[in-house]
Amino acid sequence: MPLSPLRRSWATVPLRSRVTGVDAETLRHWLADLPPPPGYGVSARPLRYRQAPHLAAFCWYEERLIELQVPEPFRAWEERVYYRARRKPGRRLAFQWFSRRVRFRTRREVLRFVYCHEFYHWYLREVRGGKASAETACDRFALAHFRARHAGLDWTALLPGYDPTRRPLKRAA
Repeated sequence: MPLSPLRRSWATVPLRSRVTGVDAETLRHWLADLPPPPGYGVSARPLRYRQAPHLAAFCWYEERLIELQVPEPFRAWEERVYYRARRKPGRRLAFQWFSRRVRFRTRREVLRFVYCHEFYHWYLREVRGGKASAETACDRFALAHFRARHAGLDWTALLPGYDPTRRPLKRAA
């Protein structure tokens, strides 16, 4: 049985994991229904924290790498995710922030959430050619997609300009 175009695209993405209990194939399986970043690698590593677990990940544009971090030792926790801001009326620059409390129960949920967040940074910069610092937009994308199953979803229709099979990836600004 031939692989779907999405699975074929993930097969070419270099994956690496240094997280205990999560090898590269497990990571590939967990991210398989999410859109791959053509031309970039994905790496997972442990996040050592002092007081409480938190979310952390990076998109290294020069190295063409999306780095995901999982809190170690892992335990379930809640995180406030800010997905929208609205300017308050008046002369002073002030905002009303909108947030949701998200409970992260497993390493899989953490990896999928931070991957969705960093993928959207990648998408804004590499595909759309704009600034990639839209934190609330990235959190909205991650909140919408990290727990959902996306078998058969056409990412090219959802993300204008995105093509997981495009080679080579042209460099944005």
